[in-house]
Amino acid sequence: MGENISTRVAYGRALAEFGGRSDIYVFDSDLKTCTMSMYFAEKYPERFYNVGIAEANMVNIGAGFATCGATSLVHTFAIFAAGRIYDQIRNDVCYPGLNVKVIGSHAGLTVGEDGATHQALEDMSLMRTIPGMTVICPCDDNETRLATKAILDMKGPAYLRTGRPPVESVTGDIPGYFFEIGKGCQLRDGSDVTLIACGLMVQETLKAADLLAAEGISARVIDMATIKPIDREIIVKAAKETGAIVTAEEHSIIGGLGSAVSEVLTDEILVPLQRVGVNDTFGHSGHPKELLEHFGLSPANIAANAKKAISRK
Repeated sequence: MGENISTRVAYGRALAEFGGRSDIYVFDSDLKTCTMSMYFAEKYPERFYNVGIAEANMVNIGAGFATCGATSLVHTFAIFAAGRIYDQIRNDVCYPGLNVKVIGSHAGLTVGEDGATHQALEDMSLMRTIPGMTVICPCDDNETRLATKAILDMKGPAYLRTGRPPVESVTGDIPGYFFEIGKGCQLRDGSDVTLIACGLMVQETLKAADLLAAEGISARVIDMATIKPIDREIIVKAAKETGAIVTAEEHSIIGGLGSAVSEVLTDEILVPLQRVGVNDTFGHSGHPKELLEHFGLSPANIAANAKKAISRK
């Protein structure tokens, strides 16, 4: 049984739990109490560096450490990770293929009252297009813990997306659940439509599946925590067996999970696809739950899109 905590808190705890290796170095841009790298800083202060409000410099320092054999983790808000330091991530981390992990905290609409300037809705798209970058968006405490361990163990660049608000813990209670980079996990079987989600939209998608079940519609649910490399096999299998797919993400529908899934379907098998996400617009200030509802990131809208996808078969 997991805890209903934010993925940023789950990440911070996991980093402290798995951070005992002497090669792990952590860097933050004066946000350790927000990104939750503070847990590592308290436990391993000799391997923690606060570089101040100098995000680009932080990435370059982390890259420098990586050239000497370190596993470097750099931390900032997702809006800065994807935007302000994109150049350093692309050219100084991914181009040479260095072992640097970028942790983008406070992603998506659920930054809430911070408003549109701080609501990163393009970060997965930007990170996904960089060659060699692994992109992960976990949904709850358990999955975040496993994802943190996985990026520490892998070699090469990775982007891990975490969120601000507490989220319901779901994966720890599902028999057969697993996390592996590059693999989706089927949380629920179904035959009429497949719902594919990442991040906190996994919880909303499970609720949508319940709404559909009440109407006699059998929905398969897939947790696609890894956006890149995307699990092509599980997508193609679902498309063949259910004939219709809906994606759900707390991100723009352009360039993120929905785009990644559509690319696979275009290459492999054409079935109806509906994408639930933010429709090419900026967010705005408001309570996180109200924002999700306003922008259509709700179980009811996922269910409505599922029925539309089914009607297009």
